[in-house]
Amino acid sequence: MSIAELPDTAETDDAGFNRVPPNDTGAEQAVLGAMLVPSPATATQVVDEVSSILRGPEDFYRPAHETIYRAILDMYATSIGKPRIDPITVAAELTKRGELTKVGGASYLHTLVQTVPTAANGAYYAEIVRGRAALRQVIEAGTRMVAQAYAQTEDADQIVQDAMAQVQAAATGTVEAAPPLSVADRWQGFVDELQDGADPNALDTPWPDLNDVIQLKPGQLVTVGAATAGGKSLFGMNLVAHAALKHGKPAMVASMEMSGSELMARLTAAEAGVNLDSLVRRKVTDRDWERIRKISERLATAHHFVLDDSANLSLSKIRARMRWMTARGHAPAIVVADYLQLMTPEGTNKNSNRAQEVADISRGLKLLAVEFQVPVVALAQFNRGAVGRRPLVSDFKESSAIEQDSNIIVLLHRELAEDGTDTGPTSGTVEAIVAKNRNGASGRIVELAFQGHLARLSSMGC
Repeated sequence: MSIAELPDTAETDDAGFNRVPPNDTGAEQAVLGAMLVPSPATATQVVDEVSSILRGPEDFYRPAHETIYRAILDMYATSIGKPRIDPITVAAELTKRGELTKVGGASYLHTLVQTVPTAANGAYYAEIVRGRAALRQVIEAGTRMVAQAYAQTEDADQIVQDAMAQVQAAATGTVEAAPPLSVADRWQGFVDELQDGADPNALDTPWPDLNDVIQLKPGQLVTVGAATAGGKSLFGMNLVAHAALKHGKPAMVASMEMSGSELMARLTAAEAGVNLDSLVRRKVTDRDWERIRKISERLATAHHFVLDDSANLSLSKIRARMRWMTARGHAPAIVVADYLQLMTPEGTNKNSNRAQEVADISRGLKLLAVEFQVPVVALAQFNRGAVGRRPLVSDFKESSAIEQDSNIIVLLHRELAEDGTDTGPTSGTVEAIVAKNRNGASGRIVELAFQGHLARLSSMGC
């Protein structure tokens, strides 16, 4: 039986409600068929129209349709010049991914083309698909709300607040205002920003000298590279803590390298000025306790500062956590991934190599930044060739795609002695080299004080 022939058997409960989630197989087929019509010019136009209507592949109810749509989007995004999207090229792409059989074979792609009378109707059918997806989102939100109320795992006020957040998220996904895209729509806001002398959406860093060179803006992928023990984790943690604790912004750290306990020790050391080793070994002195008490209230109320140390973190897990925060009314203002090369790849095929996997992860983080309109800070490891010299953007371990995807690249360099100790002429310092800066000057070097015992980097003289 082909996918097109799968039945939608309606099961009803005692109240007569249809238990099949809202979906329209015919509309889904017509959307894909419109994009597969073998005409480069037409296909490009339809892909643009459809992608502006749908939230993403998850709007398709049929898993096979979601897979086909994702392949089309990826082909469109990575093509050079006018992309050729038709049943033959998409079949080749799905074969490369090892997914052609799962979607019903090449014949099913030709069937999709035959289901749509004209490619011009693609946007019309996309609206139907989006509407059914919105209804499923409402059902999912309602189901979660009912489950939370029955479970009573939190107090009533918290459950009610969560329910309101989920309803709001469902409503936002159902009714979307047309985005202000024209110059006329954008002009007054731009003038207001010029008069204020600041971009209200931009985030600063804890280091004034670095703020003179870069700003962290929504939709940016900011990559911070360093060799082992080069300070990238300190940079990331200090940066996200600055946004969360000083500015009160919702923030998230996705850590593939350290446990939640290790992250808390570093956070406490940096904020309280307590020796990190004392916290790790749980050998806290009375003087340490005095310092910890001064920051206790600040950390005890940091409910929207999320440290995710889940096993096998992947792009989908990070996206799910970001959506979870957004659904609760606290969309993250900044996300730090520590570190990129340790992330679990998704959807790779048996012929892919590690460089390609890392490239996919890098591009996925960039897409997350754009999707949620937040700066995503990816920490990345240098390859061994960078040891003993100032690093270059070509030194990222396992992939050069990181350089291409990043809006800003900061390379950290510590000049260590041959035995690896911090005893050289620049002992106690780290260079932050702004190697790429799409919206500003590149090549600037900012010296920071390396205070590893306090788990922080500081501006010189502070």
